[in-house]
Amino acid sequence: MRNIGVILRRELRSYFATPLAYVFIVIFLVLAGVFTFAPFLGRLYESGQADLSPFFSFHPWLYLFLVPAISMRLWAEERKTGTIELLMTLPVTLMQSVLGKFLAGWAFLAIALALTFPVWITVNYLGDPDNGTIVTAYIGSFLMAGGFLAIGACISSTTPNQVIAFIITVVICFAFLMFGLPQALAFLQGWVPQAIIDGIASLSFLTHFSAISKGVIDLRDLIFFLLLIGFFLYANAIVLDMNKAD
Repeated sequence: MRNIGVILRRELRSYFATPLAYVFIVIFLVLAGVFTFAPFLGRLYESGQADLSPFFSFHPWLYLFLVPAISMRLWAEERKTGTIELLMTLPVTLMQSVLGKFLAGWAFLAIALALTFPVWITVNYLGDPDNGTIVTAYIGSFLMAGGFLAIGACISSTTPNQVIAFIITVVICFAFLMFGLPQALAFLQGWVPQAIIDGIASLSFLTHFSAISKGVIDLRDLIFFLLLIGFFLYANAIVLDMNKAD
């Protein structure tokens, strides 16, 4: 755990050593506010209801582009500059490096998410919301961000090109979002067995996050995100090990 903590702190400091972190946070906060309060989008004021459903409903689509922008540099930059070889010579295991980098990115996303607290304060000022549901929705959003980040970290380890890592991550994450849309599942009806369709639907970020954002903490939803994160981090380590062998 000590080695993971060292890597986590090193990586987290590197985010704020460049303008990237501040640009990301500003863009995230501005877009979250626009999507929540704009009269043609979230319509929080016009709805007349003291809840943050309009705020959280846009999080999957915000993460779809913003999280890959963060994850694309995790390993692609290391491979491009050649510092990955130096990292591999340090007295840390491969999995410790993977976990340290991932947890640093996840902590950064947690900071960006925590900075949206004025929206929560605004809703409490305007009415009497169910704060327990809001806390649960924040937890769900944090877990979903971790899922996006784990996918991005894995893809970033496969290429030294950050642009390619970004595009592939967006495509894969978009697929995980589309799995939960009825239109996408309807396309499979008739020529794909129902069991496979149900299996694809169970992989949807939207389905699992929607349940949590409503205040319902189902163990299956938590396990889904944790297993997804674990799977892609393990795949990340395998890819790096293969590259090291080459």
